Amino acid sequence: MTEQTNPARHIVVVGAGTAGSIVAGRAAAAGHRVTLLEAGSQDTNPVITRLARLGELWHGPEDWDYFTVPQEHASGRVIHWPRGRVLGGSHALNAAIWVRGNPLDYDDWAAAGCNGWAWSDVAPVFEALEAYDGPTTDDAAAAPRGTDGPVPVVGTYELSPVFDAIIAASEAVGVPFNEDYNGATQDGVSQEQLTVRDGKRVTTYMAYAKPWVDKGAIEVHTGAVVERLVIRDGRVVGVQLHAGTTSEVEGISGEPPTAGESSDGEVIEADEVALCAGALDSPKILMRSGIGPAEHLREVGIEPVVDLPGVGENLHDHLLVPVIAEATARTIAHAEDEIAVTQTHLFWRSTKDQDRPDTQPIHFCVPMYDDWMEGPGNAFTLHSGLVRPYSRGRITLTGPSSTDPARYDPNIFADPRDREALRASFRQARAMVATPPLADEWGAREIYPGPEVTDEASEDAYMDRAVTTYHHQVGTCRMGTDELAVVDSATLEVHGVAGVRVVDASIMPSIPTGNTNAPSALIGEKGARMLLGE
Repeated sequence: MTEQTNPARHIVVVGAGTAGSIVAGRAAAAGHRVTLLEAGSQDTNPVITRLARLGELWHGPEDWDYFTVPQEHASGRVIHWPRGRVLGGSHALNAAIWVRGNPLDYDDWAAAGCNGWAWSDVAPVFEALEAYDGPTTDDAAAAPRGTDGPVPVVGTYELSPVFDAIIAASEAVGVPFNEDYNGATQDGVSQEQLTVRDGKRVTTYMAYAKPWVDKGAIEVHTGAVVERLVIRDGRVVGVQLHAGTTSEVEGISGEPPTAGESSDGEVIEADEVALCAGALDSPKILMRSGIGPAEHLREVGIEPVVDLPGVGENLHDHLLVPVIAEATARTIAHAEDEIAVTQTHLFWRSTKDQDRPDTQPIHFCVPMYDDWMEGPGNAFTLHSGLVRPYSRGRITLTGPSSTDPARYDPNIFADPRDREALRASFRQARAMVATPPLADEWGAREIYPGPEVTDEASEDAYMDRAVTTYHHQVGTCRMGTDELAVVDSATLEVHGVAGVRVVDASIMPSIPTGNTNAPSALIGEKGARMLLGE
């Protein structure tokens, strides 16, 4: 194979997020020349390492600050989608929660034609990624935990007292405690496992790429927005950067681009390109390169090169709806004094016929007020959570340039099963607030949704107004073998063109049950092995 006979290849990695950082680090370790392109900045903001302050990064310089289109099935709700625009990507902005997903998720991928992605295939990769320090369960042999991988995963740290009460409240409504949700059994309430070291966030950029950057083996370009792939004779031979200032690019500034100026800038040639820009940006780069639905590309002024109708399709996300309660009897510990603002979550099946959890409520020691909400500061949030959505949406372009805003439409609640599963989770969260561990010991008093929400109609109205993202968009360049598949599951190479692989959350055929950072790291490691011919 070319990968084995020409070790001196130049590999350009687009995006220094969870997957891209792993690809870059692994390629550099194998002796390749690596150029890592990141649209954002260096990860020098001290807030990045402090999980308890992650909300300060939203709407800031490290956030792409994307928004959905008004959601037809949620009363026109527009949802903010924070996405990392910094070395480390969204792993620099998220809650650093490590969730492998349910084994059945990966068996579903394999059953859908993604050979090599069954649980038996991916479990050893997760084990290789992790340096896990935490409890294990009696059935740990079915899902062994890694202890010497590059990514620190901590499952034992002192819980803030309100989270002890939340665990007790979960048990009071029938949810058992689970010491290790990343073991063979996912169901139950658990202490979250975090990618931290000495109480501070560790991204895959820090763990995989930065050691090689410091050795001079990876050339990093920050502020490098990729306009399109350079394609010659059916092969990607490099990338073309945006020519103007990065402030012109969608999501960075509300200012319009300079009229009449081309956005085509420097070309960086490559033997191979690993497109790791994430589920929102990888499909946009492909489409701007002429790879995507031919009819749509022509509509926005792009000449099709490869007609791939699945590019930008299959967009889906996990959803949250908050239940917020004031603590009237005790003072909640100041969030900045804690390791993280969220320390517990639970996995639960909304109906008895589910073969795995379809909800994942997540708990915060602060009130997660939306812009239209107000209330006291001494409050906590039980976010009801949907993690197996049926609704699917799409990403489309409005023009040929990175300065033209894209349209992000997850089409939430289009499938009524999503609303009903989230409603069950929402009612469970409200019931937890009323249990003795919270109502009596903490004097919990529900603020939102409030006592006026008493029936399905008022629940629906509140859910439409308050629903928000779990920050887990996936699926827009999905792997598979059918006509809507974008990449080959065995290589992650884009169908119909050589020299480019997509290696990020966009390749997921369906979203895993849980936070998507660990599955994205899995994709990065498997993609690196494919690229290196391992």
